[in-house]
Amino acid sequence: MITSIQGTLTAATPLRAIVALNGFEYEVHIPVTTAEKLPATGTTVKLHTLVIYREDAQTLYGFATPAERDFFRLLIENVTGVGPKLALTIMSRLSLPSLESAIRLGDIATLSKCPGIGKKTAERLVVELKAKLGAADTPVALGEHEAAAEAGPSAHRDAVAALIALGYKAADADQAVRRAALALGATATTEALIKRALA
Repeated sequence: MITSIQGTLTAATPLRAIVALNGFEYEVHIPVTTAEKLPATGTTVKLHTLVIYREDAQTLYGFATPAERDFFRLLIENVTGVGPKLALTIMSRLSLPSLESAIRLGDIATLSKCPGIGKKTAERLVVELKAKLGAADTPVALGEHEAAAEAGPSAHRDAVAALIALGYKAADADQAVRRAALALGATATTEALIKRALA
């Protein structure tokens, strides 16, 4: 199984990256949250991958961290009616910390605002994944998490919660905090993320 790919990023869109490696160019399907973290084209990129084989195709999916890849696998293997395309859509709308938090807290309203997710699918996400993610106060839930080395999941969650309390919609708050985390780097505090998001 191909668990990662590292090469030159030759092209990118919000849902696709082309990575050149040893004379081949690989098309990698990615969520928007990974596209936001891609380096400039022409530079080296590493994506953590999952290959899905079907009778008529084999598709490579890539993510910025192993945690995101593991969550994608969890979605498609454990939630009835969620395939790779819908899983990418869900992960494109909300960051991993926000998704995990919404599932742990049973926040159907936030989950059902993802495109293609109605109330019933949101309820299935909560029912089928809540136990697998652990308790609501567990900051990191899946596998070997490089995500913890990025803007801390708890700082991210706390900043998003603060923006929601100020009247932001959940998806808008999450996007603002993601942008702030990219600008400020891995050691950003909750307070710094909030200030940057509000700037």
